Amino acid sequence: MSVPDSLSKENKKISSKQDYRINERIRSDKVRLVDENGENVGIVAIETALHRANEVGLDLVEIAPNADPPVVKIINFSKFLYDKEKKEREARKAQTKIEMKEIRLRPKTSDHHQGFKVRDARRWLESGMKVRVTIRFRGREITYPELALEDLREIAEELKDVGEIEQPPNMEGRTMFMMLTPKKA
Repeated sequence: MSVPDSLSKENKKISSKQDYRINERIRSDKVRLVDENGENVGIVAIETALHRANEVGLDLVEIAPNADPPVVKIINFSKFLYDKEKKEREARKAQTKIEMKEIRLRPKTSDHHQGFKVRDARRWLESGMKVRVTIRFRGREITYPELALEDLREIAEELKDVGEIEQPPNMEGRTMFMMLTPKKA
């Protein structure tokens, strides 16, 4: 059963609200107060901080609960959550996602079949994806790993203009694989 997007977004908002203690939920007797202008007021009683936040019409939010005494700030809580969510979205956009593709062969793969697999790998490398070339051994083929090694060397040679070997040919169980990454421009 899948959860509709609207519900999952609401759950995220609820959980982020629960991450912070605000106003009367702050448990400490004394707190380090940062006012609405971002200036450090100092260590005050929680009642004083709450009174000051109510005067301005903003919320008292616990920013650093593990500090001694905890740090609280007078801010608009919903605006604070919005800004935090916006920063997280920007950070996710800035992340580079490297996608990995795989071509699978066997030691007895024909040259024609290998040719169009290599063409796919070339296209993926040109578009910035990593490519894992896997050769799977069946039955007695495992006794001739040098055939697979030769195939992997040929593929690397064909693709050396668009990719470079990140991980040289390596045997793992009944498979031999090699990792190619796009060349830096």
